[in-house]
Amino acid sequence: MTSPSPSLSSEPLSRDECLRLLDQADVARVLLSLGALPAALPARIELMEEDHLLISSRENAVLLAARRGDVISVQIDGLDPNDHTWSVTVTGIAAGASPDGTESKRFKRTTDGGATLVTLPLSIVIGQREH
Repeated sequence: MTSPSPSLSSEPLSRDECLRLLDQADVARVLLSLGALPAALPARIELMEEDHLLISSRENAVLLAARRGDVISVQIDGLDPNDHTWSVTVTGIAAGASPDGTESKRFKRTTDGGATLVTLPLSIVIGQREH
């Protein structure tokens, strides 16, 4: 699949650069449809084996999307050392994950507090950095 054309003021990031940024990220936005309207909900993420993201969320809409096998996106963004913004978006089909089936110690406290775990394959990974 080809990525959307970048804006005139940005440059695309390689998949490896996107994975490095995802591996360093802790907090993200889950982008999904909620009542036929777009929604961006907060979540914690962890890159697992460079082929999927593990998402921890207390939002019921994220769990329902995973149970239905919806296509969702996860977005992170930040600033590079030169104060240029960057953004990475991952899109794939969500699936539920069992806390027992994961090795994530990072999410132990959140799942003990009632958060749900969802997996997202890295089907589409797109990133860009402002010039």
